[in-house]
Amino acid sequence: MRVIFTVKGLSMNNLPTLPTGNSSFENIRLNGDIYVDKTRYIYNMVNDGKYYFLSRPRRFGKSLMISTLKCLFEGKKKLFEGLWLENNNQNITWDWKKHPVITLDFNEISHETPEILIQSIEEHLIEIASSYDIELKRSFIKGKFKELILSLNQKTGMPVVFLIDEYDKPLIDHLGKGDDALLLAKRNRDILKDFFGVIKGVKISPVTRFVFITGVSKFSQVSIFSELNNLTDLTMHQKYAEMTGYTDTELKECFSSHIDSFAHELSISPCELLLRMKQYYNGYRFSEKDIKVYNPFSVLRAFGEQALKPYWFASGTPSFLINLIKEKRWYIPEIEKMSATISLFSAYDLETLHLEAILFQAGYITIKDIRGMLYTFDYPNQEVKTAFLENLFYTYTEHFREASRFALLCEYLELGELDNFIETMKAIYASIPNILESKRDEAYFHTIFYLMVSASGIRAQSEVLTCKGRIDMVVEFTDMVYILEFKCNQSSSEAIRQIRDKNYAHQFLGKGKAIYLMGINFDNKERNISDWKHELL
Repeated sequence: MRVIFTVKGLSMNNLPTLPTGNSSFENIRLNGDIYVDKTRYIYNMVNDGKYYFLSRPRRFGKSLMISTLKCLFEGKKKLFEGLWLENNNQNITWDWKKHPVITLDFNEISHETPEILIQSIEEHLIEIASSYDIELKRSFIKGKFKELILSLNQKTGMPVVFLIDEYDKPLIDHLGKGDDALLLAKRNRDILKDFFGVIKGVKISPVTRFVFITGVSKFSQVSIFSELNNLTDLTMHQKYAEMTGYTDTELKECFSSHIDSFAHELSISPCELLLRMKQYYNGYRFSEKDIKVYNPFSVLRAFGEQALKPYWFASGTPSFLINLIKEKRWYIPEIEKMSATISLFSAYDLETLHLEAILFQAGYITIKDIRGMLYTFDYPNQEVKTAFLENLFYTYTEHFREASRFALLCEYLELGELDNFIETMKAIYASIPNILESKRDEAYFHTIFYLMVSASGIRAQSEVLTCKGRIDMVVEFTDMVYILEFKCNQSSSEAIRQIRDKNYAHQFLGKGKAIYLMGINFDNKERNISDWKHELL
């Protein structure tokens, strides 16, 4: 007999259904799945303007936003019953007029070559036209696009809505794959520039109701950005910082029964579960407004499987990012303290890719602090940091794959088993092939050390600033703190002396935690740790 476990009167097989992997607003509403209501932001956006662009990381709700807008402009009022748009207390109403909608999802448009991209766009335009009983007669995709828009307006008597999802996929899918692939990306960019240029045409603007374009990145030489001057970029707009992703309040209100069930499964309290989920999936900040949101994809998968895992990162490896980091020889520990002005994030070209902007727009770093014009960035949460740095470690060590050796590093440090910790680290260093291009200096050893401990799940901070210098690394647990200083071809005693002379431990005093000072010296000829020592402060 099957036993059904019950949480507060709700059986496990009768929890509200989750829309995991479902980006169709209509299906979610008809299925009765949980829908986190974002219609307030949608109404404000449509009411305030006409042309919009939104950059968000993959699997962050962009496609669901497109689908919701499509249903809104198609006048499907019944789907919005009970939502803010139909149930607000501000006497706000929607006219529910049906508009012709052109939806282009570049996830569904092939782009292996420029020729295939053109053909695939043409096929999609013909398909849309056919759904309105319109026959396109123009020869080229630019002409067909213009013909479709004017024909839709003429046939329906209503202005046209443009919803374009992941516009930049024909570009970013070719990055990080060599010069030939970059050339394909540039040719695809030229095609998109010519194609999207139709939207700004003098005959098209008067028959346009609304334009909403999404992507991961904002490439300045695509005409929607270089020539469509009235396009509003919502990417870092304070008013729309919460339009995608889940806030703390939304998580607690919309998923309360799932929180109770998940907490029971882990034998912890709901409060403890929420704290863990916050550390693992929260932390994304997209504007000056200090609002952080959860990754929706990871949250849904975590509730569905009742396990905390790196779901979002595992859904796609950012090979072009990793290749770019290696190509530009970035010092990896500095990623978590990256800083730049906002102008760097407004747009960029394929020829001059800025790593800071790509990492931010792709979701691997997020805004940590803003001081005047300067933005400081960090990893948004533990899911991203651990998985990303593990991936980088494998890449930097020529795809070294003995992952089992990482498993105990965190436990050794937390239990104070430092001999085991160092011996494991030395074993990993010794197993790395001696064929890397990097020179064996302190930065190299520091980088590999940082990647190893972070890949093990340790919450390590690198290059921690103090009033007298920078601590190489800090690892903080509930009841203890490790302050680490690295040397190369010197001595561990010199490292300990520096920690004491510069009073690195001062900021950790008074926390009631044991403070360990660790000095580690590397030998570049031996390619490993040569000596180490620790002291309890």
